[in-house]
Amino acid sequence: MMEIGKKIKNLRLKKGLTQEELGERTDLSKGYISQLERDLSSPSIDTLFHLLEVLGISPKEFFDEDIHKQKVVYEEEEQTGFVDEERGYEIRWLVPESNEKEMEPIRLCFQEKGEFKVFEPSLSETFAYVLSGQVIVRLGKHTYVAKKGESIYFHASEEHQIVNDFNGLSELVLVCTDSYL
Repeated sequence: MMEIGKKIKNLRLKKGLTQEELGERTDLSKGYISQLERDLSSPSIDTLFHLLEVLGISPKEFFDEDIHKQKVVYEEEEQTGFVDEERGYEIRWLVPESNEKEMEPIRLCFQEKGEFKVFEPSLSETFAYVLSGQVIVRLGKHTYVAKKGESIYFHASEEHQIVNDFNGLSELVLVCTDSYL
């Protein structure tokens, strides 16, 4: 059985709308939106189509069960990469279109003396796990060292950079919120 209300709620949340905001855009009351989302009320066809239009989805997409199936596994062939030979690093985006998601996971490989670009302060949070070698994290006026098997976590509220601090290759998996890579 299709849960129309649940699907409407999920679409509303993906759009970052409150029930009140969706109600304003569709000339429906917040209470009615709440009832729809809890499947306590059923919309007319016209009302449903208007809701879907505001939520940016076609009726076909809305009712097509396969379209709502979440992609969970990403194959290696789907990854994209970039090599900066001058700065001595390679970046691989592990999830396609991750810059459109809340987290952006990458694999970062440094050549000896390689360094990632300097990032301006932002609201993002950064996590990394060092797979091999040793890196330095410059965060504002502070410097931190992380070696193979260690984790890194920081709020990017100051200018920051990661550089290779190893006589050889260093590699890490890095995940940041707020896509700024």
